[in-house]
Amino acid sequence: MKLMFVLCLQFVLETCCTGKEGQPNFVLIMVDDLGIGDLGCYGNTTLRTPNIDRLAQEGVKLTQHIAAGPLCTPSRAAFMTGRYPIRSGMGSTGRVQVILWTGASGGLPSNETTFATILQKHDYSTGIVGKWHLGVNCDSRNDNCHHPVNHGFDYFYGLPFTLFNDCKPGEGTDILADVQAVFRQASQVLGLALLTLLIARLTGFFLVSWKLIVLLTITVLVGFCSWYVPFALVQTWNCIIMKNQDVIEQPMTLETLPQRLLNEAEYFIERNQQRPFFLFISFAHVHTPLFTSKDFMGKSQHGLYGDNVEEVDWMVGRITNVVERLGLSNKTMMYFTSDHGGHLEDSDSRGQKGGWNGIYKGGKGMGGWEGGIRVPGIFRWPGTLSPGSVIDEPTSLMDVFPTLVNLAGGELPKDRIIDGHDLMPLMEGKVLRSEHEFMFHYCGIYLNAVRWHPQNSDAIYKAHFFTPNFSPEGAGGCYTIHICRCDEGFVTPHNPPLLFDLSKDPSESTPLSPDEEPLFFRNHAEDTGGCERTQGNADTSTAPAFLE
Repeated sequence: MKLMFVLCLQFVLETCCTGKEGQPNFVLIMVDDLGIGDLGCYGNTTLRTPNIDRLAQEGVKLTQHIAAGPLCTPSRAAFMTGRYPIRSGMGSTGRVQVILWTGASGGLPSNETTFATILQKHDYSTGIVGKWHLGVNCDSRNDNCHHPVNHGFDYFYGLPFTLFNDCKPGEGTDILADVQAVFRQASQVLGLALLTLLIARLTGFFLVSWKLIVLLTITVLVGFCSWYVPFALVQTWNCIIMKNQDVIEQPMTLETLPQRLLNEAEYFIERNQQRPFFLFISFAHVHTPLFTSKDFMGKSQHGLYGDNVEEVDWMVGRITNVVERLGLSNKTMMYFTSDHGGHLEDSDSRGQKGGWNGIYKGGKGMGGWEGGIRVPGIFRWPGTLSPGSVIDEPTSLMDVFPTLVNLAGGELPKDRIIDGHDLMPLMEGKVLRSEHEFMFHYCGIYLNAVRWHPQNSDAIYKAHFFTPNFSPEGAGGCYTIHICRCDEGFVTPHNPPLLFDLSKDPSESTPLSPDEEPLFFRNHAEDTGGCERTQGNADTSTAPAFLE
């Protein structure tokens, strides 16, 4: 009797401390701005990525894995919630499509449910190491309403904002450089005017009221501070490291950041090995400014960018080794991806600083062009997922949300639409088709393109309603303005839409003609005619002007 009591007590204690039996661990790895063409397992023959390639060899590789946005903030919001970013208000109009300031009041709304929130309620230890970029505060500097700890994470170590050029002196600025230039020039003109009036007054060249000089002095000082304080000191405001809710480094030290993030990730796994854990490793690599780690400098065939990709691969190997050393491989699902495609326009005199998107057109910030949203997608789970599997069906970063929730024994929220689908039936070979018949591709809040995978067909069509204007003419990106925009004057509408069959033309090089797809163009003409007849009675006040 005593023995049974002891055994029962032991079972209760183990259940309490280690969670439900059979709950897998999750290690999600996301690289920032990595192009799908940067990896050996996706066709690159000159960059060395053996550790990431190994994940693909020992697991499942998704070849049509799609980000819900071509930029950091909207893509990551969708990834966290399993919902298109427009549903959570994380899309935007105008030129600014991401959160630009750590001190801004915007961020992932508190009523959104992340996968971490659900896993936390099912006895998981949840942590994020690295980049967040989904906001921090709402009404005051310390309310932390958008902070990771208020979105289901027990532990946070990393960048509440993002890594960007302003964080490294000498690398220029990423934040509204043209606006800064206007403010700087205006301050210089006002300052020169003030100096001229002051000299005229002191030399008696002509009479100037001291009241005017004082007023102009105040104007110059206010004007100068209005741009200098937020912009010139942006490294202090934005380039910080937080541990949970405390700022521990301001500004951050880039030279040691990669190793510190890696150490934190390894330590999180080690200290939670006896219970179910969920770790999101959100690398600061390969966003600019690029790291200059001495062990990788000059080692790749592709300059500093290639060095950074190979450093990421080494870090992935370290994480994999920890999981294996602790005997957790068969209990741990590992996932590798990028938040969106590589930044084609990012280069300087030293060479290309952005990623390569392989055969796919476009890149970061370019709406629905494939190069900006098709990203690596690799799952590894020995003993559960068949090694070396390749899936060509359309899948989404949003699919990670329901996949993790279901595996953890959780329940998907019933009070909102979840756009992602559980990937396990597809990855285990129980079904052969993706549940995504349609996918919607947004540029900001504007519906840019739609992907359609017809039932009982291998074809995958994509229709673009507008496309960004590449510059200079004939270029493959928006090199003149550094990153493409979605608003009026920066896009070209298409009526009828540009139509591609991605199953035959994944590079989106040649739009289909009415002769090739007569049904599509006929139906579009009929629908457009019906819309025109009823337009007088329709409310178009919310439609973007360039699409009306």
